[in-house]
Amino acid sequence: MSLVRNFHQVRIGGRILAVALGLVATPLAALAQTSAEATATRSSSDRGVTVKVTPKLVGSPGSRWEFGIVLETHSTDLSDDLTQIATLTTNDGRILRPTAWVGAGPTGHHREGVLAFEVPPPRPSAVELKIARPGESEPRIFRWQL
Repeated sequence: MSLVRNFHQVRIGGRILAVALGLVATPLAALAQTSAEATATRSSSDRGVTVKVTPKLVGSPGSRWEFGIVLETHSTDLSDDLTQIATLTTNDGRILRPTAWVGAGPTGHHREGVLAFEVPPPRPSAVELKIARPGESEPRIFRWQL
């Protein structure tokens, strides 16, 4: 009897370990699916303002995705409210609004921070970040293949 009991305990313990490893591996799998191209910095310069965007946390659906944003100028005001002027569009047509901006306030000639989005499943294969700055005729568009 003890041999049978030990076999079942090992089998159950093995299942628990497999589930635990699966929970740890899920975020790692999402990171592994994110290519170097998917985290490359994109830049746009127009009307004396340079905007640089770098994906920081992307890839895992149902989680917070973060984009590092840098705005630089020598000639104009950078009072943009990025939570109001940015959208993230997925390749399947979902349009997402930012949930947070953590960074420098709307002053000065250099602003830097992180723009966050909640991206529900399913995981998109491509995203497009649009920043429609006041006074500019076209939005700044930054694209990544995931």
